Amino acid sequence: MPHATIDDQVKADAASGAFDDWGLSTVIDENIDAPVIPRDEYERLNSLAGLAGAWPIANAGLLHVYGYLLSTVQTPYGLKRDRWLNGTLALTLGLPREAFLPSGTGTLLSRVSAAVLPRLINPPKDALLVLDQQSIDGAAEIRTVLVGLPHAAAVLYGVREGGRMRAITAFPLVAESASFRQSLVDQPPRLRYNAATSTLSPRSPLAASLLTQ
Repeated sequence: MPHATIDDQVKADAASGAFDDWGLSTVIDENIDAPVIPRDEYERLNSLAGLAGAWPIANAGLLHVYGYLLSTVQTPYGLKRDRWLNGTLALTLGLPREAFLPSGTGTLLSRVSAAVLPRLINPPKDALLVLDQQSIDGAAEIRTVLVGLPHAAAVLYGVREGGRMRAITAFPLVAESASFRQSLVDQPPRLRYNAATSTLSPRSPLAASLLTQ
């Protein structure tokens, strides 16, 4: 599907069931405490995807991939769309710089899923960090994987519910360091990066962390 519009890609992902590889997220970004896209755009995307989003929660793939592409809201880390457009995340994951451009072959969501989900399910042996956490009721497991190359790193975040890992988000880091890795371990465990689950709201506390790598 070269050069398909975002709307066409959302429809194609809906038809193929690609959104099932993604968990839930809020459209309210925790860094700015405001929506990354307006409510009418949120509703339009959910309608295109045939998903029953209930403001402000929706499918994380729909929001973090296509919603971020459409977002014009400034955050402390710049525009959300930059992760898909500037090539840094793609390079960090060992892909060509243009791998996550929306104009590539196939849908952007399918390309991101192919790069992120396997690393969440089976973290690479050279991952810089694998941090597993669990919801207090035991119904969900939350995984953070930090992968990197010299002078670059990326955070991958997913939630396992019902025995299935689903992606939540992926983003490059401005700078990666041992102190940053330690901060991920030391922070009080909670849902991060705007994630939600079927039973937990964003920022919900989690049980103690398990550093598995």
